[in-house]
Amino acid sequence: MEIHRISRGRFLHTVGWGLIGSLLVVGVAAGIGRATVNLGAALTEKPDIAIYVLLPDEGLQSIEVLKEEENERHYMAESKDGPKFIILKKGKNEWYVSHIEKLHAKPTHEEPEVETE
Repeated sequence: MEIHRISRGRFLHTVGWGLIGSLLVVGVAAGIGRATVNLGAALTEKPDIAIYVLLPDEGLQSIEVLKEEENERHYMAESKDGPKFIILKKGKNEWYVSHIEKLHAKPTHEEPEVETE
């Protein structure tokens, strides 16, 4: 290849696109790596976040910690299907769901209307 016949503009254009492509690949790889580290930390160190990650189909709106121990946590969670009792246990490396129980919703105390004639 005769490199001395390539114009300066053509050379800089090719090198510029090469640098942009390399930066894009490195940036995407770094972003995916960081997301993986964050997800791993959520499952191993932060059970309050892990409950949302472990139960995405439940549609959890709010959670309340009822009992907290070193290797087990009990939660009362409001989901799309109503209140649920959830127990998370810590395995060897991460938290996992050991029990889910659907609870009855609080009854509303509405007085029926009395008909008078």
